[in-house]
Amino acid sequence: MDTKPPSPSADSLLLLRDLTRAFARERDWEQFHTPKNLAMALSVEVAELAEHFQWLQTGADAELDDVKRAGIRHELADVLLYLVQLADKSGVDLRAAALEKMALNAAKYPADRVRGDARKSTEY
Repeated sequence: MDTKPPSPSADSLLLLRDLTRAFARERDWEQFHTPKNLAMALSVEVAELAEHFQWLQTGADAELDDVKRAGIRHELADVLLYLVQLADKSGVDLRAAALEKMALNAAKYPADRVRGDARKSTEY
């Protein structure tokens, strides 16, 4: 697995972190942004994202109109922003954590053994 930084946008998570810090500071909302509150807000936003796909056959692009696409885009942004804030408050480097987790998953699910099989590692 290649763990080199993708592109010049590798710092984009840090930029988002800084922007969310400034946004909250300007509104005196930092006091409310505890890890617990951010985790709860994140779960709400994930549910709102899922709502856009509810009752669709697959959620594939052909099933989405412009209004749904915009709603999905905005909810994905909310999820990302809350995730970045939660990581910030928890002292987690999201990029490093994601790369670490991908390496763990690669070891847990070797491609030659699980290709085309969606079962959990405990089921095969």
